[in-house]
Amino acid sequence: MAHPADRFLQLGTLDALAGGASPIHRLDPRAKVLAVAGLVVAVASFGRFEVAALLPYALFPAVLLTLGAIPGGYILRRMLAALPFVLALGLLNPVLDRAPMLQLGPVTVSAGWLSLASILVRFALTVGTALLLVATTPFHQVCMALEKLGLPRVFALQLAFLYRYAFVLAAETARLVRARSLRAFGRRLSLGEFTGLAGGLLLRTWDRAQRIHTAMLARAFTGDFQPREPLAWNSRDTLFTLGWLGLFAALRWARLPQLLGQLAGGAQ
Repeated sequence: MAHPADRFLQLGTLDALAGGASPIHRLDPRAKVLAVAGLVVAVASFGRFEVAALLPYALFPAVLLTLGAIPGGYILRRMLAALPFVLALGLLNPVLDRAPMLQLGPVTVSAGWLSLASILVRFALTVGTALLLVATTPFHQVCMALEKLGLPRVFALQLAFLYRYAFVLAAETARLVRARSLRAFGRRLSLGEFTGLAGGLLLRTWDRAQRIHTAMLARAFTGDFQPREPLAWNSRDTLFTLGWLGLFAALRWARLPQLLGQLAGGAQ
């Protein structure tokens, strides 16, 4: 069984995956950011009871997962870690909204169950796709793409620092947890020990942040992204972006599940 400190350090798996060389990795980050943003906007534009109309959008994360050679189990575990927060938003819907909405044979599905299912499908599509974006694109390139697409530089830099300092905080926490476990001999953590560890963590991360800032100044950091390779947009990125955005728009307005249902009914 993995030590809790080791599980903290697994956050770096996304960075390791982002260093791949698949066709998805080689795309311009701006193309991937635009496509992901298009999916999020399309998914968010559906009504609260839509479920079947959202399912075709799973094609996009499936393509990213397959062509990007990303382990699906890792993405699923990261999604499950956030699932309790999503369930907290809609778990009471079946209790509060019992109006019948759908008849599946002898089973009557209420509006609350449909809205809960819609929330879960939206969560899987948006969060899963965002994780795949970070798993196929180094995060500093994502921030750089956001800046090039119009996000103010200060916000792009803050986002990059927030992501990077999460690893610093995780590493410091992992060291404290391991040091405490080696000295506790299985004894449960008391409130006094917790406050002491939290205070020590604050001081250690503050000191670490000052050292990092000094190192950045020593390397002439001026507030700009300095990529090793500049972003280069080509025809492949244009096809990727326009193709997916066009498909998302078609799925939004054509209502593919309804069309298939009508065709199936006509065939009978």
